[in-house]
Amino acid sequence: MEKEPEHTFVTDSQDNSPEIEIGPDYSMSDEVDELNTEPLDLKARVETLLFVASTTTTASQLAAVLGETPHRVENALDELANSLGGRGIRLQRTSQGVQLTSAPEAAQDVENFLQLEETARLTRAALEALAIIAYEQPVTRPQIDAIRGVNSDSVLRTLLRHGLIEEVGRSEGPGRPILYATTVDFLSHFGLASLGDLPTLDIEGDLAKLGAQEEQTPVEDGEELTTNDG
Repeated sequence: MEKEPEHTFVTDSQDNSPEIEIGPDYSMSDEVDELNTEPLDLKARVETLLFVASTTTTASQLAAVLGETPHRVENALDELANSLGGRGIRLQRTSQGVQLTSAPEAAQDVENFLQLEETARLTRAALEALAIIAYEQPVTRPQIDAIRGVNSDSVLRTLLRHGLIEEVGRSEGPGRPILYATTVDFLSHFGLASLGDLPTLDIEGDLAKLGAQEEQTPVEDGEELTTNDG
């Protein structure tokens, strides 16, 4: 039997255009068709959706897409969180839902890779207000002022500008003041998977330490976040 040529040529009978060489067919379609791909389990399917999601999503949303119950999706999320322990990707839970984030331990590597500017640092006044919001949220400015003993307008503006807190509604109290809570960025910056990872407070001990520090270095309210560019 005559061997078929490895190359074929296409010509146009209407003109004198040069022949166009078409190389051998290296398609692997036949081999691909023969592969028996195993279906993904629910944990892997959930991981896929979280990977392509541009923002946080809820178990109910995932369940609706996957045709599963929210309970089964929650179990899959727990399995996924456990399997990601010690890896560079973590499952982060917030009040808005869940998302995949880089591990906080890899923050310096990420900053170097993305050539980020030096991380902004919070002043003591801002950290103080942020801690109150983190543990008491949702909380109003008058409540924050009452705990701190000073006006907190300036530090709240700073925290809002840097995306660490957000307005989440209004209180039913007199004047209906704005309620503040922490954001997903707050969790990311401090390497927390959820608010449940916040350390337990030792109120008496912390107040005693804070009082000693204030005697040595008075806190000036209205301090801003400082960055490397001033």
